[in-house]
Amino acid sequence: MIARYTLPEMGAIWSEQAKYDAWLKVEVAACEAWAKLGRIPAKDLAVIKKKAKFSLKRIEKIERKTNHDLIAFTTSVAEFVGPSSRFIHMGLTSTDVVDTAQAIQLTASCDLLLKQLGELRSVLRRQAKTHRYSMMIGRTHGVHAEPVTFGLKMALWYDEVGRQIERLKQAREHVAVGKISGAVGTFANIDPRIEQHVCKRLGLKSAPVSTQTLQRDRHAYFLSVLAVIASSLEKFATEIRNLQRTEILEAEEYFAVGQKGSSAMPHKRNPLTAERVAGLARVMRGYAVAAQENVALWHERDITHSSAERIILPDSTILLNYMLSKFIGVMEKLNVYPERMKRNIQLTRGLVSSQQVLLALVKRGLTRERAYAIVQRNALNAWQNEANFRQLIEADSEVTNVLTPSEIEECFNLSYHMKNVDYLLKRAGIS
Repeated sequence: MIARYTLPEMGAIWSEQAKYDAWLKVEVAACEAWAKLGRIPAKDLAVIKKKAKFSLKRIEKIERKTNHDLIAFTTSVAEFVGPSSRFIHMGLTSTDVVDTAQAIQLTASCDLLLKQLGELRSVLRRQAKTHRYSMMIGRTHGVHAEPVTFGLKMALWYDEVGRQIERLKQAREHVAVGKISGAVGTFANIDPRIEQHVCKRLGLKSAPVSTQTLQRDRHAYFLSVLAVIASSLEKFATEIRNLQRTEILEAEEYFAVGQKGSSAMPHKRNPLTAERVAGLARVMRGYAVAAQENVALWHERDITHSSAERIILPDSTILLNYMLSKFIGVMEKLNVYPERMKRNIQLTRGLVSSQQVLLALVKRGLTRERAYAIVQRNALNAWQNEANFRQLIEADSEVTNVLTPSEIEECFNLSYHMKNVDYLLKRAGIS
């Protein structure tokens, strides 16, 4: 069983403790850089590095008075450090600390989500290999089309998750950026080398240009990628829900002993986790909209983005963490029913082979228009009268005058549809 990455672990990244820990890393790194430039005496830097800490309760108390969380934080740190604290936050503005520290949290969240996407991809790969030849009906517009395999469906999802991994890696690059450039981004009161040192120490890149803030197109892109990932999960979950419908029942969520599906109907086995994932994807897309609204700030800065981000950044990463954890569980324990798939292929009494008959007639010299008319006439008869399509074809003189019995039989050979399954899986990277 693959280890779960659960809500508490992601939640810890966004805890108050983790936030202030990140703030402190930024402040101490800035002090280190100032010391290298000779602006902070070595003895004071040593005191700062040794004593710098904070009290959550003290920050909360101070903030009630100051109504400013960064000042409350630096005040609490100063109480631990003493006189050397006069060098802390030198030349910085609040957002230098907040935005750079937030990048630490975002990259940590990305790394956790990337691990989960890798887990999901591994599960999908295993399902694709297990069911590479589990033939099922393909459906277009919800109507029976031609056979596919459940393995190919899993390979499709495997490939899609691979694209999501690449998108999230790109999004990580967009948010793995810090800025220590002062009140309006001009480095008027701080040396650019401070920013270089801080960002390098924290594993971030420096924003080439900034205002008082990092620009929010970065965060909008990040949340948009999370929303696209959630939309893929909804797509997968919706397919599971459809395959679990009583009339289809080709796959279904695992139903544990003692689990209940309905307070009123004891027989119910519902795809509740897939439904949960589908519903939460709607919430995720809403977060992405809020992030896009945050891009347009006034001049060099306003704080309309700040209040929204305190909700959407932690919530979106925690939510996607939860959705991935739940859906990985669904796919690991998914019940798949190949025999039911075979029975469902036969529901239309041979109609799934209509294209093979069409192509055989064209190959024998009929125009496509004439061949189509012959096949469709028999197909409509099969639909309307619940007749056997193959028997109708075998009794149609316009067909038998052109095709031999063995050629007609070959048209209804379902293995014909499986000839490129191995090629497709290999092309998707599944051997």
